[in-house]
Amino acid sequence: MMDNSTPDSAALPDGPAPNDGRRSFIKQATGLLGLALAPPLVSQAERLTAMSKKVEGVSEMRLKVNGTLRTIKAEPRVTLLDALRENLDLTGSKKGCDHGQCGACTVLVDGRRVNSCLTLAVMAQGKEITTVEGLAKGEELHPLQQAFIDHDGFQCGYCTPGQLMSGVACLKEGHAKTDGDVREWMSGNLCRCGAYPNIVAAIREVEKSGFKG
Repeated sequence: MMDNSTPDSAALPDGPAPNDGRRSFIKQATGLLGLALAPPLVSQAERLTAMSKKVEGVSEMRLKVNGTLRTIKAEPRVTLLDALRENLDLTGSKKGCDHGQCGACTVLVDGRRVNSCLTLAVMAQGKEITTVEGLAKGEELHPLQQAFIDHDGFQCGYCTPGQLMSGVACLKEGHAKTDGDVREWMSGNLCRCGAYPNIVAAIREVEKSGFKG
């Protein structure tokens, strides 16, 4: 006759209970996950060291801006736009999209228009840099600046510095002989206010006056 009574502990086989292995695995996995998520103190210290080295890695640059040679100290990766605004306090050039798509940061480098947000300052050393602050001669406005006022070529004014610099380049390049030319060669400068007809009229007026810049 079979004995159906529950066996006592002495009758159980040696070794872990059926769920012990799973519990052990979960504990080990949780411990490893905790280590992975713990704040990496050593890595943070390394990052701080790297940051301090980066600060020490500034270099001296000499930029000729609006006819004056200026010396700044900045990281080699600093853009011309940030160098002008942050290091030289020339805030006329605006930071719009910061991706070279709106033209608000346009300046002239050796007479050619460039997006200063995409140009490294170190690459502009030894070149003539002209910003919107360099257009007027003392109290006398540049003819294009005056034309913008006469034709209401700006509304909010945020894009105006870049529009002016591109307009000056357009005139020098001979790309302002027709309204269509102006629209095409000024297409890299965006105006959210929609003052395009006024801007075209201002540039065309200066072109008709015979002024080439």
